[in-house]
Amino acid sequence: MYDGIVQELIDEFGRLPGIGPKSAQRITFHILQTPNFDVARLAELLTDIRQRVRFCEVCGNVSEQERCAICRDPRRNPALICVVEDAKDVSAIERTREFRGLYHVLGGAISPIAGIGPEDLRIAQLMTRLADGTVQEVILATNPNLEGRRRRPTSAVCWARSRSPCRAWPPASLSAETSSTLMR
Repeated sequence: MYDGIVQELIDEFGRLPGIGPKSAQRITFHILQTPNFDVARLAELLTDIRQRVRFCEVCGNVSEQERCAICRDPRRNPALICVVEDAKDVSAIERTREFRGLYHVLGGAISPIAGIGPEDLRIAQLMTRLADGTVQEVILATNPNLEGRRRRPTSAVCWARSRSPCRAWPPASLSAETSSTLMR
């Protein structure tokens, strides 16, 4: 434990996902010990991200505009939607340069333990997107963990009502190199 503001900063970094106490301590001391570290720039970016970044009104991806760059791109196939849990999943799939459709970000995963149910996710918005008949195929690219496996049957029932074919991502046809890109 450290005194005052040093401990406060360590505690604050430690509240971020994936940063434990030791990482929080390392980040704090890096900032303290690096004379040319631009603290003002970091503070400005943290403030700006809260003020300027929002979620795309169509897919739920992060964007500085009403619609994200992917939804605005006329070269994208509107008949194909890839459903992901979080915006960071969009980035992982985009790095493969294999998918040319649109996305739908659910905004999390169903987790009864955390009290997150289907009504807490963007499932209703997805059903609205599917209702007009433009979408011909839905790809489920949800996390293949225990919660992901539990959620897929429920999701499949919802998509069956839309009469759009549904498959899982990544497809078996992806090369080993492309599949490894997804894991980064």
